[in-house]
Amino acid sequence: MISRDTIDEIKSRIDIVDVVGDFVTLKRSGQNYKALSPFTHEKTASFYVVPSKGIFKDFSSGKGGDGITFVMEHEGMSYLEALRYLARKYGVEIKEDVREVTLEHTERDSLYILMNYAKDHYRHLLFESEEGQSIGLTYFRERGFNDRIIEKFELGYALNEWEGLKRKALSEGHSEAMLEKAGLVVRKDERTYDRFRGRVIFPVHNLAGKVIAFGARILTKEKDQPKYINSPETEIYHKSNVLYGLFQGKNAIRREGFAYLVEGYTDVISMHLSDIDNVVASSGTALTEEQIKLMRRFTNDVTVLFDGDAAGIKAALRGIDLVLKGGLNVRVVLLPDGEDPDSFSKKQGSAALKEFLKEHTQDFISYKIDLYAKDARDPAKKAEAIRDIITSISLIPDAIKRSVYIQETSQLLKMPEDVLVAELNKIVITERSKSEKAQPGPRQEAGSKGDQFVAAVQAELAEAPTDLSSIVQLQERESIRLLLNYAESAYDEERVVDFMVAELEDVVFTSPLYAEIYNHFRNGIRDGVTVDTLYFMEHGSEAVKNEVAALTTSRYEASKHWNDKYHIYIPTEKEVLRDLAYTNVLRLKFRVIQKMTDDNLVQMKNATTDEDLDRFFTIHEQLKGAERELASVLGIVVPK
Repeated sequence: MISRDTIDEIKSRIDIVDVVGDFVTLKRSGQNYKALSPFTHEKTASFYVVPSKGIFKDFSSGKGGDGITFVMEHEGMSYLEALRYLARKYGVEIKEDVREVTLEHTERDSLYILMNYAKDHYRHLLFESEEGQSIGLTYFRERGFNDRIIEKFELGYALNEWEGLKRKALSEGHSEAMLEKAGLVVRKDERTYDRFRGRVIFPVHNLAGKVIAFGARILTKEKDQPKYINSPETEIYHKSNVLYGLFQGKNAIRREGFAYLVEGYTDVISMHLSDIDNVVASSGTALTEEQIKLMRRFTNDVTVLFDGDAAGIKAALRGIDLVLKGGLNVRVVLLPDGEDPDSFSKKQGSAALKEFLKEHTQDFISYKIDLYAKDARDPAKKAEAIRDIITSISLIPDAIKRSVYIQETSQLLKMPEDVLVAELNKIVITERSKSEKAQPGPRQEAGSKGDQFVAAVQAELAEAPTDLSSIVQLQERESIRLLLNYAESAYDEERVVDFMVAELEDVVFTSPLYAEIYNHFRNGIRDGVTVDTLYFMEHGSEAVKNEVAALTTSRYEASKHWNDKYHIYIPTEKEVLRDLAYTNVLRLKFRVIQKMTDDNLVQMKNATTDEDLDRFFTIHEQLKGAERELASVLGIVVPK
């Protein structure tokens, strides 16, 4: 296995914000960071990163942990694969013992290894084989692709042979079954043969830079052969979840604040040749909700480059409606007739292309109005165009943006604003009705941040437990939360953890999860080990890591305006920690006694002898006495 020293070295270099930031665009929120969940489709950010503790917590999916856990969850890697990925990222050398070769890889790991092997195989053939040089490399050179770009996108070439890759891979220990699962070979009847033959190869990378699929373009004219073929869906590749070029362009997208959206592989590469790196492609498929969600991790602004082909523009516009619905701000650039990003960038050169894009970028809705304005003389067509434009506006989640677009549409089309608003409301109500019928349940209207906060609190109150068992576990949860956040803080002349463990010595936690966490603290005192968040990230089970992340990540914090503007001072938990820890101990004991009283009453009702009845009655009186004593200290009124 990887040595303990190496693992410690990797962990010591991990910056949780840096690690998560490779996959998600984070925004500062107080001392922490937040973003839209990379694991679920949400419109309000509930994904938090806590730099001080080196953890993340996604309240949407429930996932949580450290940087290693995040890479494992997001990229589907094993623990060792995540360590190796982070070691490469931070330049930590991993020296493995020869005995580690016997380590069994998961099927997912094997697919990554095999796809990387195939990528290296195709790259070697491009530069080293006669066919690769004369056909593949010549094609790339003719398109202006230099060595830097070929290296950046790891382009390659597949020989025009039925079993070239298969034969080579089998000779080096790879299995035919895995070649088939990776989509590198195709089975027909009793034999398999290479999927990619006589084509230039475009590897598709995930956000971590691992090759997960290939696109391949044929260069010769052959009957019944499609121009492009792509890898099939596999365990590591789902085309609806991938944007070509995002790995190479994500940093530029963050830097520029927006992404260009084009159609194919060569469009992306040509833009990079023109020093425009903030570009991605849907690879010839219609945009999906997953791809839009993927873009939202890095930017809220997308500029779509349309080819100068009038026939396909209106069809493409319908696909862009999905982007608006996903909450992205969409702008459009229409290239000259007959041009695409690849051809146009070659003709214009880098500086001229950048200037053209800057001058010809316009808002999507404005562009759509201009496009349909050509039919303004035909009343029927004009009415249809207006309805289509309003339908697009209705998809925008933000009510203020919708209002702005309605005003602009009213001015440009010379239509009364109230007429457009009425049409918008009709569309919104119709769609909402359809949605409610499809998904019955209470309707939740998205509103301001204040509304969202109130809604979240109301939801938590609605789910608050009413039975004593759940109430006890809720108090156990609060005890664990205090220990996780303040264990090493001072309580008079001792630590909070020492005080709470001593006071709760006679309390048995009913929740197995909280009991497991509590026992770590108790054993830590015994063994002289500091138990904190990092300790649980290393030693805890998946359930423990998720819960620890949740209990050490705060979703809400008091606005600084309470003090700065309204002069209302709200003390922090740490400032009132002594009272908080003391009160929590009493409340937990109080709830435990209430539960014991409730259980004793059940036994009293089921008693079959006078002796048992007297015993249970005595216990009841003792428990009620303890309950009244604790209630008096806590200021709680309990029935006699």
